[in-house]
Amino acid sequence: MKIHNDCLECIENQAHRVCDILSLDIKTREAIISLTQKHIAQFDFSLTPPHNATPLYESIANHLNVRDLYADVKKESSKKAKSFISLCEDEIAKSSYPLLSATKTAVAGNVIDLASVMMYDLEEELHKIYDMPFAIDDFTALEKSLHASKKIVYLADNAGEEIFDKLYIQTLRKLFPSLKIYYFVRGKPIINDLTYEDALKSGMNEVAEIVNSGVPTPGLTRELMCDEAKHIFEQADCIISKGMGNYECLGEEKRLPIFFLLKVKCHVVANAIGAQLGDIVCKQGFK
Repeated sequence: MKIHNDCLECIENQAHRVCDILSLDIKTREAIISLTQKHIAQFDFSLTPPHNATPLYESIANHLNVRDLYADVKKESSKKAKSFISLCEDEIAKSSYPLLSATKTAVAGNVIDLASVMMYDLEEELHKIYDMPFAIDDFTALEKSLHASKKIVYLADNAGEEIFDKLYIQTLRKLFPSLKIYYFVRGKPIINDLTYEDALKSGMNEVAEIVNSGVPTPGLTRELMCDEAKHIFEQADCIISKGMGNYECLGEEKRLPIFFLLKVKCHVVANAIGAQLGDIVCKQGFK
């Protein structure tokens, strides 16, 4: 998905959020915003939003001499998510269709996104999402793919979501005990996306093999994957992709056995995917 003019304001807002989160002084804040505007002026509209935004986020981190801009916020997101584990476990346990409920649990986690302009109330979202239909509903095709699969690649998104992803993967392991599940994370800190260290702290290694994709962009970029991750990715029978960043990078790829799980949180993605702001989506990739 190519970057759109409407993405520019969103990306600049992200820089303002970094300034707020780190409580930067006025002089430093002005330098960061100036840096952001210079990068935006040079964006390549033939590339995706994550491709364009990554050098900017790296420049901000280098300017501030901070490796992980969102380190504290990511910890807080995961901590908050953990407080809802029992609620989600109860919903899945009492469900007559546990795979569907677990899939929706994973999508509910996608509300956690500090890169998005939408504010969220996670408790409210969890209470309503189990009764909310998918606006794009390829769940039956996903279930069929899972039954036929031996190896699954699961593309992580934001820190905090891994708590809900873990519940989903636990359900997958119960329903499909022979599945080998690989959980792909970012190659290094980039905004609030999940890294290997973040996933390990949440115990994701208890239910899946965590794979450092080597990808530095906030969305999985195939050409930037390390060799090991690329090999696993290409051998997967089914790929489950979480979040808008991964959709922005992979949504137009063809002949991938991929399913996109996300909540639509911006108008650009809504138009590209064919849904409305606030919708939840389970979309099969192009064949």
